[in-house]
Amino acid sequence: MNNIEKKPTWIHRLSNAAPYILPYLPPAELSAVALTCKTLHLVARSVTVARSSDASINSEKLPIPFINSAVDGHPYAYFIYTPTQIISFTDDASRRPWGSFSDGRPDPGLVLSPTVNSVEDRCLCECERSDVDLDLLGCPCSRRKVPGLIWECGSGCMCGPGCRNRVSQSGVSVRLKIVRSVRKGWGLHADQFIKGGEFICEYAGQLLTTKETRKRQLEYDKLASSGKRTSALLVVREHLPSGNACMRINIDATRTGNVARFINHSCDGGNLSTVLVRSSGALLPRVCFFASRDILKDEELTFSYGDSGPNTTGSKCFCGSSCCSGIMPSEHT
Repeated sequence: MNNIEKKPTWIHRLSNAAPYILPYLPPAELSAVALTCKTLHLVARSVTVARSSDASINSEKLPIPFINSAVDGHPYAYFIYTPTQIISFTDDASRRPWGSFSDGRPDPGLVLSPTVNSVEDRCLCECERSDVDLDLLGCPCSRRKVPGLIWECGSGCMCGPGCRNRVSQSGVSVRLKIVRSVRKGWGLHADQFIKGGEFICEYAGQLLTTKETRKRQLEYDKLASSGKRTSALLVVREHLPSGNACMRINIDATRTGNVARFINHSCDGGNLSTVLVRSSGALLPRVCFFASRDILKDEELTFSYGDSGPNTTGSKCFCGSSCCSGIMPSEHT
């Protein structure tokens, strides 16, 4: 018997390396590589199937598939998935493996107050201080009333992730799907019955300065005018308790974001409520979506981007509501 091991051929080497290399490729390059040989075609097809079957690439509790029923040749939308808002690291995501920034929830330290350094530094939240029956009355922290805000326990509390006053901190917990349509493109749909008031998702993406936001908006407007790209840049203002000022929050989900980037506009307000959620220990609030009414399976999830007002140069609106203005809202960033 010949005990000398036969050296692997270039095909064996290629097939072994391809699963680690091809996930880094954007769609155009992946398609080009798939045409070179049968081995790479099979690997590229498996990458496409994985991308289409779950937009979050296992970053959420439930898979969020792309559904394109022969509308066009786009099996999925290409972007980098992050389950929550992140500090902008770099604008070039083209050579990251397609999927998410981390295996699970991102490091909450990105948005924690610098004064919260250890367990000893944290103050007990009301649910830890309280001797009431939480099963009957719920967490006292949730009863903090500030107009336009929901307060949740957070890193500054001694309660754990199992606390019921952390509804929006565990990611997407309802079944959703991203559906392709002829007029709207991709849109987020319910894949189950969703009860009114239920948490849907937060608006995740890169946190930007106002200067960077305005720079990107100019870039996106140029691309949109040529039909190359639509942006997912959200600007939210939180009115401070004094009433004399507001804090501006800029979240760009165009290149890096989560499923919320697929929520389309509806002139009638849609079926989602947009709520700012604050939690103890966090510097910034998060923009979260809750069902404003009962939502049926297969129904598209929408909210109002704002008032179109006198804007006559905006994109056409295809929301289909009875009060549709025909023009998409736009805002000077």
